[in-house]
Amino acid sequence: METKKADVPAMTRYQKFVIFILAVTQFTVILDFMVMSPLGDLLMKSLKLKPQDFGFAVSAYAFSAGISGLLTAGFADKFDRKKLLLFFYSGFIVGTVFCGLAQSYPALVAARIITGLFGGVIGSISMAIITDLFSLQQRGRVMGFVQMGFGASQVLGIPIGLYLANAWGWEAPFWMVAALAVVVATLIGFGLKPVISHLAVQHDRSPIIHLVHTISNRHYRIGFTATALLSIGGFMMMPFGSAYSVNNLGISQQELPELFMIAGISSLVVMPLVGRLSDKIDKFKLFAFASVWMMVMVGIYTNLPPISFWIVVTFNVLMMIGIMSRMVPSTALVSAIPEMQDRGAFMSINSSLQQIAGGVAAAVAGMIVAQKDQYSPLEHYNTVGYVVMTITLVSIFLIFRVHRLIKSKMSSVNPAPQMEMA
Repeated sequence: METKKADVPAMTRYQKFVIFILAVTQFTVILDFMVMSPLGDLLMKSLKLKPQDFGFAVSAYAFSAGISGLLTAGFADKFDRKKLLLFFYSGFIVGTVFCGLAQSYPALVAARIITGLFGGVIGSISMAIITDLFSLQQRGRVMGFVQMGFGASQVLGIPIGLYLANAWGWEAPFWMVAALAVVVATLIGFGLKPVISHLAVQHDRSPIIHLVHTISNRHYRIGFTATALLSIGGFMMMPFGSAYSVNNLGISQQELPELFMIAGISSLVVMPLVGRLSDKIDKFKLFAFASVWMMVMVGIYTNLPPISFWIVVTFNVLMMIGIMSRMVPSTALVSAIPEMQDRGAFMSINSSLQQIAGGVAAAVAGMIVAQKDQYSPLEHYNTVGYVVMTITLVSIFLIFRVHRLIKSKMSSVNPAPQMEMA
């Protein structure tokens, strides 16, 4: 049978609710991390930070998130995923409150570490829930909607956060995130059902053994490596995006909210379309095309001279389309690698490597980029772009290996020749 209905199952009402809950959860977590980038120029000027200092502030969250994920990976498949989500989300709220209370650079770094310890695990738990509740044929659409949190954070969260920061100081956006997260936590507590199907197929009694079992799987390591490289390529340009726009391209602080809002709107439009497309065509081909597109845009954008606001907006949107269009198919493919009994641990380790790789990327970018004073143009930002392009080329090869692995896995489960794995 090759009918569309058989290949792409319809969503139930509860599945749609789960997508909504996980999407708004991701929105708050992503916003908490993403808001550091547009606040970058403001923070560097107000706290008199060098690029290396700001890069470390961004990396502090990522490194703590990665360490937390590794430490909890062995336990990730031992509990109800709903309870895990609530526990870590509550800790994330507390850490965000501490960010709002911080009055110095050391206090901010400490608060970011606390937030990362809890917030860095939430994405992996959400991914495990998605993999448990949705078939591979549905996951492209699910990823498209859940990862709309990235675009929504730019359309709504970041512009509002910047307005609040301009009015009441850089701490204000963190208070906004904490208040919204309390509402989301209430929805999770009362609306999400327990997610416990994985508990019936557990084999490893010890969390340590379970962690070692997951890491030692050769197929899993392919997915881990692909995720790490994708994260390095995605994170490296981000921390200094606002500083580059202001100091190199001539964008004013007042224009930044509009720039992020337009780029975010493009993400909200593109993500669902890419999600649906990735469920209909070959996911790897979509990823490869999007990666090449992104490389071209990165090469152009990081070498732009001071230009008009709308040209900057145009290249931001075009670059965002490439970034978003590779996130959805690659995430859907990697999510299909682990077996059910290993999904929680796999997603935790995967998320940890993603966070650690992002931390490394931000720190390395901070060492590459230079600035003579707080109002001078950034130097060597184009070098960061060339590094991103090189890493993107390697990631295409690794996602191809993941693609072949999943095709082999699917054919062994269902060898019927008419079944096609996108």
